[in-house]
Amino acid sequence: MKESGTLLPHLQPASQSFARELAASYRLTFQELRRVAEAARDLEMWCEDTLETWWRGAEEQVSVGGRERKKALLRLLDEHLQELSAAAKSYPAEGFAQPPRRQVQLVERETSKEVFGLCAAYSERTVCCGLKTIDAVRGCPFGCSYCTIQTFYGEKAELESDLVDKLAGLELDPGRSYHIGTGQSSDSLVWGNRGGLLDALLDFAARHPNVLLELKTKSDNVRDLCSRDLPDNVICSWSLNTETVIRNEEHGTASLERRLRAAREVADKGLRVAFHFHPMVFYQDWRRDYGAIAERLLARFEPHEVGFVSMGSVTLIRPVVQEIRRRGGETKILQMELTPDPHGKLTYPEQIKVDLFSHIYGSLRPWHREVFFYLCMETDRIWRQVFGRSYVTNEDFELDFLRRCPPRPLSAQPVAEPVSARI
Repeated sequence: MKESGTLLPHLQPASQSFARELAASYRLTFQELRRVAEAARDLEMWCEDTLETWWRGAEEQVSVGGRERKKALLRLLDEHLQELSAAAKSYPAEGFAQPPRRQVQLVERETSKEVFGLCAAYSERTVCCGLKTIDAVRGCPFGCSYCTIQTFYGEKAELESDLVDKLAGLELDPGRSYHIGTGQSSDSLVWGNRGGLLDALLDFAARHPNVLLELKTKSDNVRDLCSRDLPDNVICSWSLNTETVIRNEEHGTASLERRLRAAREVADKGLRVAFHFHPMVFYQDWRRDYGAIAERLLARFEPHEVGFVSMGSVTLIRPVVQEIRRRGGETKILQMELTPDPHGKLTYPEQIKVDLFSHIYGSLRPWHREVFFYLCMETDRIWRQVFGRSYVTNEDFELDFLRRCPPRPLSAQPVAEPVSARI
């Protein structure tokens, strides 16, 4: 049987052997073999009973023979995977085995690529903030299991060697404000000032006081940032997750405590900080663990120090799902109901997302008046269930974001309710 185009070559030897045995004894079609190999790979990655263990047990329950026996077993296998996916997954107390640390080398290179553009996730089908991006580096050394960057850039990272010239050539309208992020194609701070990266970005911010420049990170590498005078139109943001998710799915990143400590250091420097709960992960203790992060934030930061808080869920494009399965290793990131969103990306069912977002939003209630909260890549329907409000257009969202989080900091006094609350 033709195995190319299936996950069979990527399975553990014992699973490979058993899948081939099934293919021969049950005369599996190519599509059925793909289905069986994918199921075997998922069970391996999720550290569940192997395909062979499950199949032997299922054979004892199926009394029919012939073609009907194969159909019944494949149907039961699908139901088994669906049951595992629908439940809140459970991580082992000791954590999964850590994969080898990724050895990603940063190479300075002059390219013909544009560094400035619109966020790749922007869509009129969802409520989007209109974030602009600067792709100064393409590639990341972290090994987050759900990461799109690994799929696109692999084991390399490119720093634009002519970044200063490219930034100088950007034509921005001095009469409007911009929110520009640098963390779409790499982590903003993990490289420090390698190749003059931070120098170029901070000089750009200083020359454009109408730009809110966001440096987004999962690291605690703030030494280079805090060792210099900083323009006050820079905001440093941290992607936050629970220790369970960080330990099992965000390999190579800073621990939650180290991220919070770094954020506190930046805030003490006088720079605004922000936090992204993205991607939130649905697992057995999610409610307790995400609530505990909210408690730590409330204890360590004053609301006037925080520009915004965003929330988003696991959202995967199909090539990333394929790459996760090809790469293997111990991970439960795909142990979820893969539900298509308005873009065809795969994410959680709506109610799970509403529960996740509402829990964090409610846990941070003392910040509601002074801190801007928003959802990333979500529909109008989900916005209204979480916040009781939404926006008529994405342009309304962008304008309201920049009104609440302008390039120059607002005072520490409470600000008016979001425009969206009156729409």
